[in-house]
Amino acid sequence: MRAIRIHETGGRELLRVDDVEEPTPGPGELVVELEAAGVNFVDVYHREGLYPRTLPTTLGLEGAGVVRAVGDDRTGFQVGDRVAWADVAGSYAELVLVPAQRAVPVPADVEGRTAAAVMLQGMTAQFLSNSTYRLGSDDTALVYAAAGGVGRLLVQFAKRRDARVLACTSTQDKAELVRELGADEVILYRDVDVPTTVRELTGGEGVDVVYDSVGADTFDDSLDCLKPRGMMVLFGQSSGPVAPFDIQMLARKGSLFLTRPTLFTHIAAADELQWRANAVFELVLSDLLDIHVHASYPLPETARAHEVLESGTSTGKLLLLP
Repeated sequence: MRAIRIHETGGRELLRVDDVEEPTPGPGELVVELEAAGVNFVDVYHREGLYPRTLPTTLGLEGAGVVRAVGDDRTGFQVGDRVAWADVAGSYAELVLVPAQRAVPVPADVEGRTAAAVMLQGMTAQFLSNSTYRLGSDDTALVYAAAGGVGRLLVQFAKRRDARVLACTSTQDKAELVRELGADEVILYRDVDVPTTVRELTGGEGVDVVYDSVGADTFDDSLDCLKPRGMMVLFGQSSGPVAPFDIQMLARKGSLFLTRPTLFTHIAAADELQWRANAVFELVLSDLLDIHVHASYPLPETARAHEVLESGTSTGKLLLLP
């Protein structure tokens, strides 16, 4: 079967289409025929070596497909079942070995590509708005990269919790998109001083929480947008990792909170994975989430998908198709 692997870390040119042996399920495992794999920044971090993995390795963590083999009769699944996942290494492949405890049943009325598009980013938006900082009607949130894959879902989750949303994005076209998703205000961050604009939009107070997936380029501005005792949620680093800083800065800026959460610690337990996935699927089934696939690419064009993701030009999800 074909799989997208790297034998050394670095740029997109190192992505290879390898012929590898088909997986065989052991106890508690499934072999799933891929319908679609999600492309995420964590895949780029693995490719670049920022998050080290043993090499050679097949990239990808997210996908959906149909069960083709089961390791034993205690998995809870059978051949023909439709499943999705968000944290299974080796998902850029025609067949994926999936631990049964990490597989989520896909509802009958949810297409496989939709399931692949919403698992990682949908659950990320869900835990950020419900668990990391539980938004409510008294809260104002600043969302960076609001037109991106997680951002557009996070705007929707925040509005469902009745929060006021200030959405940061880069172009007028993206601004229109996030307004349609419910953002109360849109900030074109390349054209204005973001902290000054946020203060103007909040009567000088600042926001309760900043959701920042950009990292190095926006970190300082994000802290300056917070009101005293506000929370900085750094959940990505598309512009690079944040440099070490003096933690006393948080005190000087108003007893701020800073957290660096990941989805994977929020779905480590099988029951929590099922709960968060079901919460997302319920919204999908009720047509209460706008799920947008920006583009789909065949597996051999993975480098192109990574290029689009890293360029910041995508508005929604990128998928790989077998």
